[in-house]
Amino acid sequence: MDHPLLLLVAAACAVASAVWARSAVRLQKVAGRAEREFGRTSDAATVARSSFRKDVHSTVLYAVLALASLGGAFLESGSIWLFALVLIPVVVSVVYGRDFVRDSRLAEGRLELERRAEEVLSQDDLAPKRWAERLAPEDLPDITGFEVGRVYQAGTGMMAGDFYDVFRVAPTRVVALIGDVTGHGIEPSITAFQAKYLLRVFLRQFRDPAQALEELNAQLSALDRAEEMISLCVVVFDTDAGTIRYASAGHPAVWLWHEKDVRPLRSTGPLLMLDPDGTFHSRELRLDSGDLVLLYTDGLSEARAGDQLFGEERIANAIRRDPGADPDVLVKSLLEQARDFARQPITDDIAILALRRD
Repeated sequence: MDHPLLLLVAAACAVASAVWARSAVRLQKVAGRAEREFGRTSDAATVARSSFRKDVHSTVLYAVLALASLGGAFLESGSIWLFALVLIPVVVSVVYGRDFVRDSRLAEGRLELERRAEEVLSQDDLAPKRWAERLAPEDLPDITGFEVGRVYQAGTGMMAGDFYDVFRVAPTRVVALIGDVTGHGIEPSITAFQAKYLLRVFLRQFRDPAQALEELNAQLSALDRAEEMISLCVVVFDTDAGTIRYASAGHPAVWLWHEKDVRPLRSTGPLLMLDPDGTFHSRELRLDSGDLVLLYTDGLSEARAGDQLFGEERIANAIRRDPGADPDVLVKSLLEQARDFARQPITDDIAILALRRD
C-alpha cells in the first residue's frame, strides 16, 4: 500500500456518499408525493425534484472520490488518473446548472411567499388581541381618589364580547361599567364596541344611569339584531355627595362592601336589546371611604365543576375574607379561584373590575 492515508479518505467519502444517498431516497419519495398531490408542474414538486437531484449529485461525487481514493491507496501512483472520474459529477453540474439556479430562485420566491403568509397570520392572531384591548383595556386612566383593579381572560372565541370602562364624567363623578354581549364572533364584538362608546356619550348627557341605559337600549334595538342581547351594569360614583347611583340591565349581581358587610346590587331592568321600550331604574346608596364595588361578567360566576357553578356566593365570600385587599390583587385572586374550581378550561370570556374609594 503506497498511500495509506488515501484509504482513510476513501472510507470517509464512502460514509458521506451513504448519507447523501439516504437523503436522496427520502427526497425522491417527497417529490413523488408532491407530484401526486399538487401536480408535476407545481412549485412544490419542482423544488422537491431539484433537492432530490442535488442529493443524487452529492452521492455520486462522494462515491467517485471514494473509488478514486481506494484505487490510489492500493494501486501504483500512475493510477492517479482514477481521479478523472470526478469529471462525471462535474459534467452533471454543468448540464443541470441552469436548472439548479432556476430552482434556487423558485425556492427563494416560495420563501418570500411563506414570509408574507406568516405576516398575514401574525396580523390575524394580533387583531383579536388588539380589539379585546379596546373593549377591556389593561391600562385604565388613573382616577384620583380611587383604587382600581381589573383583569380580563379571553374565552375560546376569536373575538371578545365582554367589556368594561372607567372614566370621569365630572370633577366629582366617576363612572364604572361592565357588560357582556351574547354570542361569539365579530358581530357581538362590534356591538360591544358600539355599546361601550355610546355609553360614554349618554353618561355625559344624562346624570341618571337609568336614562343612559334607556337611550342606549333604544339606539341598539334600532339596529335590528334580534340574536343579540347585552347584560350591563353602570355605577356612578359621586365623591361630593358620598353616594353611588347604579342601574343594571339584567347583569349578574354587583357586590358592594359597605359598613363591614357585602351586599348585592341586583338588576334594575331587562337585558338591553330585548325590548326596545324596556324601562330601567336606578338606585342610590351611600358610599364611604374604604368601600369597595366589584363588577364581573357571568364567565366568572358560571365557571363549572361538573354541574356545580362557581356562583355568586363564592365571589361575595372572597370579599368578606379580605375586604381590605388591594383591588388588583382581589380581581386576580378571584380569577385564579375560578380556574382552580373549574374542572375543565373556562371557555367563556371573564372580565372583573373592582373600585375602592380612598
